[in-house]
Amino acid sequence: MGIITLDEMLKAGVHFGHQVRHCNPKMEQYIFTQSNGIDIIDLSKTAQFLAEACDFVSAAANDDKKFLFVGTKRQAASIIEQEAKRCGAYYINQRWLGGMLTNWITIKSRVERLKELEFMEQNGVFDLIPKKEAAILKRQLEKLRKSLGGIKLMSRLPDVVFIVDQKREYNAVLECIKLNIPIIALLDTNADPDLVDIPIPGNDDAITSIKLIVSKIADAILTTKQEK
Repeated sequence: MGIITLDEMLKAGVHFGHQVRHCNPKMEQYIFTQSNGIDIIDLSKTAQFLAEACDFVSAAANDDKKFLFVGTKRQAASIIEQEAKRCGAYYINQRWLGGMLTNWITIKSRVERLKELEFMEQNGVFDLIPKKEAAILKRQLEKLRKSLGGIKLMSRLPDVVFIVDQKREYNAVLECIKLNIPIIALLDTNADPDLVDIPIPGNDDAITSIKLIVSKIADAILTTKQEK
């Protein structure tokens, strides 16, 4: 299978979908069978689309394109941050703010505020102002750092967005569609594959599955950058 092996996917539980009754009819083409009321994903399709996704991000990385990783569910948050940082991508792993991309000018002003507060923190300004005022600014800093820290260095809209759980990150998907930004997504059997450019059918709930797929995408980006 090249980029990924059947054994890797089985061990990570990539093949486990949702309950049959929650299946999106559009995902039936990616389902191999059912077992105990659970859809079992066709891992040959997973490998096929993962390879396509890796080829796509590799070509994009070769052209110095910018990537944004998105995954705000508890199981994905730390993986998204870790793998995005490893391959030099930006990331959103807490809450997707409305207009994150479609209202980028406003979001960018909040990013600049984050940088301003971090500068104040690093230069001891908080120690020089009244404690009450400092406490307010520190809370503001932590809030901005949590929501925007992963895009602090993003000076423009990303060229490619990689999403874990297309259904949960529906607002992010809609913004990408509106802006014609290509979407790659790890999506489970309850999702709509027609909403993304490259769907990677797989378990988007298990940490092991998320880690495996996200790391493969990050590997493809990083390898290309290192070979340039």
